[in-house]
Amino acid sequence: MFLGDKITPSPIETHRIEPIDFNLAFKILHYLFSVCLSQNVIQSKRTTNAGILSLVSSINYLLVWDTFKDGKDLKPLLCQFSFIVTLHLHIGLCPVTTRSRRKIKHFKMKKTDLCLSSEGAEVILATSSDEKHPPENMIDGNPDTFWTTTGMFPQEFIICFHKHVRIERLVIQSYFVRTLRIEKSTSKEPVDFEPWIERDLVHTEGQLQNEEIMARDGHATYLRFIIISAFDHFASVHSVSAEGTAVSNLS
Repeated sequence: MFLGDKITPSPIETHRIEPIDFNLAFKILHYLFSVCLSQNVIQSKRTTNAGILSLVSSINYLLVWDTFKDGKDLKPLLCQFSFIVTLHLHIGLCPVTTRSRRKIKHFKMKKTDLCLSSEGAEVILATSSDEKHPPENMIDGNPDTFWTTTGMFPQEFIICFHKHVRIERLVIQSYFVRTLRIEKSTSKEPVDFEPWIERDLVHTEGQLQNEEIMARDGHATYLRFIIISAFDHFASVHSVSAEGTAVSNLS
């Protein structure tokens, strides 16, 4: 280059840099960050983290913009802001790997009186039948009705549950019953009965016999009640209650 030669500006020197609207740029960045984060947080139901991260990002934005307005060096703060944004996005967008501490409700199976006709039970056989005191009276839930025997002993009746049940407690209200045997079956049909419980009841003059039995191995589909003997020529059963739970339907 010689003295007097015309100096041609380089392309860099002639290129005009347009002013950047940093206010708009930060607003767009903050908006995109908030949208991305909130969408992910809403989907993962982490609403608390959404509020915290939005607040932190807003504070960082205000700090950076306030520094920019004062004409200070933005490079350190921009790097810090970029790091914080990246970290928060990572926290917000990554799946949660920790075990949830949500409370799990444990539902207990409801115990009911399985022998009630309203629960689907049915007396499918009875060796005695009186029009005024039919066998259905034992499972109708009415304490004023009862089934009465006619003739000699033993007498029996069979209750069908129409499902598999697990019996925990039996309560039999009767009158004049001396010896009672209970058999159970887990078959789909009223067959293959096996001995289960046998009790000698105490006669209570003028009062109903209230026999309560805590059952073991109470899985059944049918129960057979056999009145082996009585304190009189006739006996009556006022109610049969079987507290327990339904296990499954017959299939």
